[in-house]
Amino acid sequence: MSTDAELIFADHAGRFYARQYGFPPMAGRLLGYLIVCDPPQQTIAGLSEVLLASRSAITGAVKLLETYQLVRRTRAAGERVDHFSIDPARIEPKGFDATIHREQAALMREGLALLPDDSSIRRAVLEELAALADFLSERLPELRDEWRVHRDKLRAEGRLSDPGGAGST
Repeated sequence: MSTDAELIFADHAGRFYARQYGFPPMAGRLLGYLIVCDPPQQTIAGLSEVLLASRSAITGAVKLLETYQLVRRTRAAGERVDHFSIDPARIEPKGFDATIHREQAALMREGLALLPDDSSIRRAVLEELAALADFLSERLPELRDEWRVHRDKLRAEGRLSDPGGAGST
């Protein structure tokens, strides 16, 4: 049985993920609920009932979250129903991926090539965006590694749990 506090948290998560990442609100609500629900494995029917949403809305949200590898689907032998839960092995933020920033820097340099003799604001904006993307592509892997060391230290001190015994990645 879900509590009002869990549903309020799910609503807050829905608004956050819609605002910050462009997720449909239902996907954010579903993610928020799966983070705090007990038991941690839920069915489409159960999620539909708790979140007061249609099964098709829940199914669509699950499919989206599966593409981001935030939710995992399991089915016990002999059962006809899938269960969904947060994938603890995938909780590390995806924002540490430097590839996106390298691609963005290359794109901005492509734009700069179109303006070889331009001294306008257009060129200045492209130069700054390329420089920022280069900076982020260099620093993010270092920050990811620093985070992992810090996370492992917190776990060793007992100040942070290891979700599902997933270990560090």
